[in-house]
Amino acid sequence: MTLKQREQAFVQLGLFINRHFSNQWLPKEERFHNDLNKLTEIAYSYNGWFTPESIQMALKGLAFMLEEKSLHDFVSTITEPEKPKTVAVIMAGNIPAVGFHDLLCVLLSGHHILIKVSGDDPALIPFLSGMVIYYEPAFAPAINFSEGKLVNFDAVIATGSDNTAKHFDYYFGKYPNIIRKNRSSIAVLNGKETKEELSRLGKDVFYYYGLGCRNVNKVYVPEGYKFDGLFEALYEFKYVIDNKKYNNNYEYNRAIYLLDLVPFLDNNFFMIKESADLHAPTSVLFYETYTNEEQLVEKISPLMANLQCIVANFEIKGVKTIALGCSQEPEIFDFADNVNTLDFLKTL
Repeated sequence: MTLKQREQAFVQLGLFINRHFSNQWLPKEERFHNDLNKLTEIAYSYNGWFTPESIQMALKGLAFMLEEKSLHDFVSTITEPEKPKTVAVIMAGNIPAVGFHDLLCVLLSGHHILIKVSGDDPALIPFLSGMVIYYEPAFAPAINFSEGKLVNFDAVIATGSDNTAKHFDYYFGKYPNIIRKNRSSIAVLNGKETKEELSRLGKDVFYYYGLGCRNVNKVYVPEGYKFDGLFEALYEFKYVIDNKKYNNNYEYNRAIYLLDLVPFLDNNFFMIKESADLHAPTSVLFYETYTNEEQLVEKISPLMANLQCIVANFEIKGVKTIALGCSQEPEIFDFADNVNTLDFLKTL
């Protein structure tokens, strides 16, 4: 199987996803579209975080990655291996199909993949893998799944929490590996943002109910910042409270803060609380103040190893930022933890 064949299989997958959500189904693929609709219903009934809207958003994001020009630019950086290796990929399940980019990298690189799916997302990756095989049957022997102990592999890519990373290090430290830990994203405001700009920040905060590493769960604001405008701008995202799991988190965290007499701001679907911590619980947005850019950079710099995205609508000296509202629109070259997976795979 040539690199071009591998590339085209993923291009076709992206086109299939676009056809699915635009209702432009091909008759020969109707059974796959019906399967994906059923799978969406099952995924939501199995995992209350995986709403049909979240699944659609995630899959459309994959289709955006798989646009032919972007994918071709990505593939042009790949060097064919002398001999394919088997890469075990332990996937997370915090948002739908979050492990797809690793699958893409391993298969495009010409290696074989041994997948251990998350118990929170057991069906989407197998479906997408099946579609890749449909478009390029030669992929079949290169894609395998493991339900038990991982055996017969040459390298590991594992994504989890800080706690699971310790276990991954213990079990897989002797293999070439990428082991990912907790990451988070932050926003920086200067008080000059328009209502429309603050509204776009809501995408960064609330898409996927705040569960992804690209979700903003802390914001840095100038001293004396008034949150009224932010609350007003984010009110359109109040639908999150209709999700039972999100609502349970909101009620629980609110009760804890009230019992502990912790000061916080509340607008009946999320809370804003001052904290030096980076990782806020679901339904809470932490904030921290700064007096000037120099102090801001001093506060952010030690956190870089734990940050996935920094969103802001102005330049910050020495800090790479993306625009408000864009954290949930990763491009194909946006690697998790900012570790280039293709470069890792070249070393095998």
